[in-house]
Amino acid sequence: MKALVPTGDLDSLVRYDDVAAPCPKPDEALVAVEAFSVNRGEFFLLARPREGWRPGKDIAGTVVRAADNGTGPGVGERVVAHPASAGWAEKAAVPTSSLAVLPGSMTAVTAAALPLAGLTALRLMRRIGGVLGKRILITGASGGVGHYFVELAAASGAEVTAVSASPERGLRLTELGAADVVHDVAEATGPFDVVLESVGGDSAPKALLKTAKRGTFIWFGQASRQPATFSFFDFFAGPESARLHHFHYADSDVADGTDLATLVRLTATGRLHPEIGRETDWADTTTVLADLRDRRIRGKAVLRVEPAPASGADRMATHAA
Repeated sequence: MKALVPTGDLDSLVRYDDVAAPCPKPDEALVAVEAFSVNRGEFFLLARPREGWRPGKDIAGTVVRAADNGTGPGVGERVVAHPASAGWAEKAAVPTSSLAVLPGSMTAVTAAALPLAGLTALRLMRRIGGVLGKRILITGASGGVGHYFVELAAASGAEVTAVSASPERGLRLTELGAADVVHDVAEATGPFDVVLESVGGDSAPKALLKTAKRGTFIWFGQASRQPATFSFFDFFAGPESARLHHFHYADSDVADGTDLATLVRLTATGRLHPEIGRETDWADTTTVLADLRDRRIRGKAVLRVEPAPASGADRMATHAA
């Protein structure tokens, strides 16, 4: 089958190649991929790929072989899935615990925009607990996680302040329920019961100072790729006795498939709105990756898996997170 594989070349991160079709394990279904999306984390991994690794964590398609152990959807059912890797391909093997069935009304393009960003936002909500009446600050809110979280938290009664460097994206966050949008964390009017920090670098210690006394600071990313430095004495400037939590979306007691089913239900009932910034076919992967790198895509870039070009062709495909 055709798949996109890393090149290790920063000017052209992926190329088409012929690879062996997956051989599913007993608890895995074989999915014919119809659309996938690109996450920023995959972009970083493509810059320095591990031996044997292929990108692809957010996909949607149709089951063409059911799991041998009898679990999960049957042949012909449409699904959204979150494999560990290798989803930018014509087919992918996915544990049945990591996929959810789609309603007929939902397209593969919409579904492919859900997994990693949606799972992160949903699990941040779960980590916080009840959000009704809480003041919440989220940095790096222009990305997919920020978009989903703002909509979910605002609809649940939280007062959310979002930090967005993009005025255009900030306007959309306001439409989704953000009580306030600022363009620098220092501009946010605290204190906040909960601070969600995903930028790192200078943003993290600034965000800490916005945390209320005995509040909660949750560190869930480092998009700047810059480490953050905290001082013990910073806590006396306001967030005294605050709790600091490291958060990784994959550290969950709830299966991916269960949470994906929740995201699908919320989307199908109009309570969650995936933002598709670009929809194209997977022959455009190189362009999408370059535009993602240069921040020319707002919202999700979703790639449709059309018939691949002949072996050796240099055109590619992508979906940006």
